[in-house]
Amino acid sequence: MKTITDIALMFCSTISAILMLNHPVAAGEFVGVQEFVTHSQERNRDLAMTVWYPADAGGKQVTLGESVFFEGTNAMLEAPISRGKYPVILLSHGAGLGGNPQAASWLATPLAKQGFIVAAPAHPGNGGVTRSAAETMKLWLRPADISATLDLMQKLPLFQDHLAEGKIGALGLSMGGGTALALAGARFDPMRLAGYCDTDTLNASLCEWVRQSGVDLHALDMGLAGRNNEDERILFVMAIDPAPADVFKPGSFAGISIPVDLVNLGHPESIPQTALASEIAKLIARSRYSIIEDASHYSMFGECKPKGAAIAEAEKVGDPICFDGGGQSRREIHEQLIKMVSAAFARELQTAR
Repeated sequence: MKTITDIALMFCSTISAILMLNHPVAAGEFVGVQEFVTHSQERNRDLAMTVWYPADAGGKQVTLGESVFFEGTNAMLEAPISRGKYPVILLSHGAGLGGNPQAASWLATPLAKQGFIVAAPAHPGNGGVTRSAAETMKLWLRPADISATLDLMQKLPLFQDHLAEGKIGALGLSMGGGTALALAGARFDPMRLAGYCDTDTLNASLCEWVRQSGVDLHALDMGLAGRNNEDERILFVMAIDPAPADVFKPGSFAGISIPVDLVNLGHPESIPQTALASEIAKLIARSRYSIIEDASHYSMFGECKPKGAAIAEAEKVGDPICFDGGGQSRREIHEQLIKMVSAAFARELQTAR
């Protein structure tokens, strides 16, 4: 049986190999991508971050997010940014196989094509060979990663003349959805978080891994877990299948003043309680709630390769990473999500350029 580290290493090695395969610029490419490093005072370490942006012809083609399981998405490394000012979407990724910014390239790339700058930090310990149960479950540190990313974006010379003033939003996928809600003002409940894996009722897959890693959530220092992580520069957030959504203080949602879009993936009866956002939407004054019934939580991964499901089964990945809800292909679900996300951020942030 492959360990989590073995699978993560295979995933990251493939990404690294593909990033080294540079090609001459192709006509019609308008999405640039660059990687930067910023320092996190919260974590006392550096954070890697990936930025996608509207670009002119130039740079070298790279494929991001490809692995033995998933197809990747092309962008132009270090392409010149297109003239204009663009809203910023701060993207928070999930954990595990989705635990890096490039795993969301299928979404970030088309958003950049549609006139957004998308910036995503790599939340430490959430994926790859350095994946750590203890670091993954320190959910209260993730919002600070996003704020540090925005700090750097506002200082980088490359983007100095291209950020639309005051047009900043946050987008979160899975665990990143909880991060987005925290940035809007929701507060984690230390007691709920400490007891999250006392049983397998809430999240069997995650909690089995936490226990196998020898991590006792009750032993984590939760001193800062319940603090306010709101970043007032962020004017809109969107959370897709936020999980775990049941470790917040319920009363804190009423204090959120900015618009919030919440999306669930799957039939209502099949959505795990820990990712169910419909009740949260009722607690937020300016919320919108949507559901894509033909999708599943795994629809947030990239498109599976033809043999992706078979490889995942052979490698004993455990989760049905190539399974969607039925009725639509993952490509069709992605197209629907891209339209939904771009429309939401255009509604709240888009500005004339």
